[in-house]
Amino acid sequence: MGEAGSHVEGSRLDPWVDSYATRAKNLSASAIRALFAVASRPEVVSLAGGMPYVQALSMDDMADIAAQVVRDRGPQALQYGSGQGDVSLREQILDVTAEVGVHAHPDDIVVTTGSQMALDLVTRTFCDPGDVVLVESPSYVGALGVFRSYECDVVHVAMDDDGLIPEALQQAIDAARAAGKNVKLIYTIPSFHNPAGVTQPAHRRAQILEIAQRAGIAVLEDDPYGLLGFEGEPPRALRADDDQGVIYLGSFSKTIASGLRVGWAIAPHGVREKLVLAAEAATLCPSNYAQLTVSQYLATQPWREQIKSFQEVYRERRDAMLESLQAMMPAGTTWTIPAGGFYTWVTLPEGLDATAMLPRAITELVAYVPGTGFFVDGQGTANMRLSYCYPDPDRIREGVRRLSTVVEAELEIARTFGTAAGTPGSLSGSGESSTPAPDLA
Repeated sequence: MGEAGSHVEGSRLDPWVDSYATRAKNLSASAIRALFAVASRPEVVSLAGGMPYVQALSMDDMADIAAQVVRDRGPQALQYGSGQGDVSLREQILDVTAEVGVHAHPDDIVVTTGSQMALDLVTRTFCDPGDVVLVESPSYVGALGVFRSYECDVVHVAMDDDGLIPEALQQAIDAARAAGKNVKLIYTIPSFHNPAGVTQPAHRRAQILEIAQRAGIAVLEDDPYGLLGFEGEPPRALRADDDQGVIYLGSFSKTIASGLRVGWAIAPHGVREKLVLAAEAATLCPSNYAQLTVSQYLATQPWREQIKSFQEVYRERRDAMLESLQAMMPAGTTWTIPAGGFYTWVTLPEGLDATAMLPRAITELVAYVPGTGFFVDGQGTANMRLSYCYPDPDRIREGVRRLSTVVEAELEIARTFGTAAGTPGSLSGSGESSTPAPDLA
């Protein structure tokens, strides 16, 4: 095999590992990605992935739109375009954001390949290695991956049933600065949070903005679900009350179709200029074909009525999820009560570990996302995210039934043999399966 100390070809899985940049070592598969292969099996009830229910769209109408874009605007749709995005679409985006109180100029918008790309561009523009990004506890796994890829110091800030806690935010800022660290961004999902399912009320949003303004820290507002509420008017975006301190991210992935991969950032002028340059360096330009398809949809379809249709679909599925949790989950299990969006955040009875429990759940043909995937520091062992957006109501009920048998079995093991209690990562004020809560209706 060769002399001792000599290089042996093929002795490691990746011969280039020593050549990677330091930041590449922070890249790892998320818990959600690892679940897709299993959760996509037809016999598994997946309460894991946040896939929008695109079947609520008219596929005939979508086919006509796609054909019309190629037939009438093919030379433009199939060509390179502006790095900032199509100007007509940017004007139409402002019609959409007006629903949450965001008014701007089309020049303030950068169209991106989904809002995930916008997250990347903003982080690349603002953050050096070691800079602090303050995030909610828990936070969106895709954002955590971006922040870590740029070697940011991600600090979780406590939440409750009203979302990010202002006092905890101020304490986190003070602690970071006392340690000599540079806080660059406050990342928040104020409306129908992923994964927690909670929403910041208006007074809480005002407090968060005041803290950020006083500290001189930019707020990165991620709002993919803002139009998908189940009661009343859409929550007013943070950006609506601060057009200089808030960078607002939006997407058509949840309100039209995720496969189109069209999102946007609305930013102050100087930031917008940097984002355009960063976008051009990354992709030259977003897809003209996808942009013009979205633009044609918005111009020819009753998109507000379609959003109402999505709301009704998701409300019915949310109700099926909450009713099933209430009826079937053992005492000691709690969950948040989402007023919109796709998710509820479940806390298991004391002593159970959602990550350790997952193999048993897969064996019982039900999937969820363990809570640890939404933290960078090991929190969330007692939590899981359940998604109700894709399965139909009967499928949701069956999934919760299977999950409840798994939790009961884990509890029986704990009672019989004893287990080390995980660190709870619950949000306060959840539904309790043994005592019906008035807000479950």
